[in-house]
Amino acid sequence: QVQLVESGGGLVQAGGSLRLSCAASGRTFSSYAMGWFRQAPGKEREFVAAIRWSGGSTYYADSVKGRFAISRDNAKNTVYLRMNSLKPEDTAVYYCAALMTRDNRLGNAAAYDYWGQGTQVTVSS
Repeated sequence: QVQLVESGGGLVQAGGSLRLSCAASGRTFSSYAMGWFRQAPGKEREFVAAIRWSGGSTYYADSVKGRFAISRDNAKNTVYLRMNSLKPEDTAVYYCAALMTRDNRLGNAAAYDYWGQGTQVTVSS
């Protein structure tokens, strides 16, 4: 089992920044990658960013490229999502997720095995 706990969400004005954290515990030594997804009211969950634990390769949705940065601290089993230049359309519940086995579908929510409870990010205009 893997437990994921997100933190760092909140209310911010457009153009502002937030850093989300996802602390993982449990079988993290065997996880392959971590991802961030988000879901706005009335919309489907969408991919935001992902990172492989080994090597640190990163992947981003086009909508956040150049504004968001995913990183990891292997010693702390924690993944971060730095969000800059936030826009009202970034408003959503943000979830982190763990992918336990080698899989190239890093942008596909269905590939992930464990999910956190989510943290709300609200960007005001």
